[in-house]
Amino acid sequence: MAKKKVKTVTKKKSTNPKAKWYVLNIRTGYENAIQKELQQKIEASGLGKEIEEILVPVQKKIVVKKGKQGIVEDKIFPGYILVKTELNELTWEILNSIEGVRGFVRTDKKPRPLPESEVQAIMQYMEVEQPSFKTSFTVGEAVKITEGAFADFIGSVQELDASKGKIKVLISFLGREAPVELDFSQVEKL
Repeated sequence: MAKKKVKTVTKKKSTNPKAKWYVLNIRTGYENAIQKELQQKIEASGLGKEIEEILVPVQKKIVVKKGKQGIVEDKIFPGYILVKTELNELTWEILNSIEGVRGFVRTDKKPRPLPESEVQAIMQYMEVEQPSFKTSFTVGEAVKITEGAFADFIGSVQELDASKGKIKVLISFLGREAPVELDFSQVEKL
């Protein structure tokens, strides 16, 4: 029996007591590319002890497209990445020299590190076992039922429950309007 590969977030043991977590504001949609480029620059410059970790916070979401379910990693903070670094002139220059990096999130003139409790909360949120559903449906939108007893019926979205992956659709049945609860995978947009 083959084992499933499970991606987990593990906290690296910090080798640098001066390293703190900071937030970098970056070009939205380029989080993974910037993370990869930063890792390459760190390796090339030998700054692995000063810049310890680069994190793109993601959570698994179930996406339903054209009646099929799939799991994707959804970015928790689009346009931001977390960097554990000892902030000095050299690391500041490396981190800000990447195209697409807009700079550190600041509260004063200098960037302020994230409290460790916030970093732990983000990491725990990333490790949530049960994927939640991501939907593109909106209340009032017209949809077509594709599966089940009411297949090929057309109705309007009355309610959404993204945590359970359920949708309530109002259909016309025997001359009356009736609500039908379905899975996201059983309906599609018109």
